[in-house]
Amino acid sequence: MKRGPELLRLAETVVFPGFEGRTPPDWLRRRLGEGLTGVVLFSRNIATPAQVADLTAALREENPQLLVGIDEESGEVTRLEAVDGSTRPGNFALGVADDPALTEEIAADLGRDLAAAGVNLNFAPSADVNSNPDNPVIGLRSFGADPDLVARHTAAWIRGMQSAGVAACAKHFPGHGDTSVDSHHGVPLVTATAEELRDVALRPFRAAVAQGVRTIMTGHLLVGALDPAMPATLSRPILHGLLRDELGFDGVVVTDGIEMAAVSRSYGIGGASVLAVAAGADAICVGGEHADEETAIAVRDAIVDAVIEGRLDEERLADAARRVCELALWTTSAARRISANPAEGARTASGPPIGLAAARRALRVTRRSAAAALPLASPPHVVELAPEMNLAIEKDTPWGVGEPLGKLLAGTTVTRLEAATATGGAIEAALVAATGRPLVVVVRDAHRHAWQTDALRHLLAARADAVVVEMGLPGRSDLGAVHIATHGAARVCGQAAAELLAGEPVAV
Repeated sequence: MKRGPELLRLAETVVFPGFEGRTPPDWLRRRLGEGLTGVVLFSRNIATPAQVADLTAALREENPQLLVGIDEESGEVTRLEAVDGSTRPGNFALGVADDPALTEEIAADLGRDLAAAGVNLNFAPSADVNSNPDNPVIGLRSFGADPDLVARHTAAWIRGMQSAGVAACAKHFPGHGDTSVDSHHGVPLVTATAEELRDVALRPFRAAVAQGVRTIMTGHLLVGALDPAMPATLSRPILHGLLRDELGFDGVVVTDGIEMAAVSRSYGIGGASVLAVAAGADAICVGGEHADEETAIAVRDAIVDAVIEGRLDEERLADAARRVCELALWTTSAARRISANPAEGARTASGPPIGLAAARRALRVTRRSAAAALPLASPPHVVELAPEMNLAIEKDTPWGVGEPLGKLLAGTTVTRLEAATATGGAIEAALVAATGRPLVVVVRDAHRHAWQTDALRHLLAARADAVVVEMGLPGRSDLGAVHIATHGAARVCGQAAAELLAGEPVAV
């Protein structure tokens, strides 16, 4: 078999590269004309929605059938709103509200924004059941720890997103929730039995398939009960035997970032790409870390070489390319349908923004003292304890309570401490700043970070009247005179908590 144009085009179709810049580089324009069918946007490509719309329009000048993917989960994992923070809460807050109609409306609202920006493939929702509260990478990205709850909200999210003409993507198959390792850095091990997997982790994915989800993203997970040798992304028993044959999924299987150490460390980027396609993946996401033409070409050529050398069946590659092209046609058809019916799914003008309404509904307040009163009587001093986040979350995305509270209560002051700066001296200085004023302590997954727990203990020992706001998973609610759980760290979750503290109306 020769390295002909047809084989090159098939391989080109299944590679979804990222790129640098907010305008299309020349190499990307050229490759789109040669058969490239999908690209992935990251926050480095995004300034404003209008700029993204211009960028995607320029890309489609080269290939009108282009799939433009993005990792826009809303909440903590946002690309479109990374600069200012998300105007919609993430999955966990929606699970706490537990109103599937609300979840569907949130997803449809987000889908309309994505479609307006020219994005037609969204790598969301996370369908992972967060059954391990110490999970370092899922957490708030999950709808919760109950598989039935996660299943119904996964289905609702997919309905909403795809009603806007944007393909949804359930991830991280077959379930990243019961893990303790971040697959950006290593291989997470899933120790559940096959029966346990079917009872818990797989239930939301069954719901996603039943709902007609267009794509499913693989997780770089070693699931010993299903394949003790290969991570799920590279496992034919998992991608073909389980996902295709048992669950009946007929859409596009897309990999999580193929550069992630869980698969690339052992096989290289090109080698992992070949193994993924052979196992049943249809699209290879690459370019989160290596956003250059050389990497994209290397992946394409590795796939071509594998076919020529007999390590990858050409029919499997052709099937993958066919599925990608069919997805592109679906998005084009959906866009035309929506364009012909502009009133379909249009936003309503009355009431608060849907994201703020959802964030308000996710608040949970525990008062431990009869003297604890809300709203605050005067502008407080706010101490925010900021942990280092995993790589899925943009490190500079705004979060917290101090900034929005300052807009509602003039005179509010803020101290933000990280693990390296939360020393005894810094905490004492914060207590001095709060002398004679209310103290609000904001934490984020305090149960997972010993330094946060220690700092919180120090602050509460001196100020038993402090209000504690937990913006991550609430490990406990008995901390502080008043404990407020936002169930999310999105900007809108901080806004909802600030309203509660300041006495703003919260009826929705």
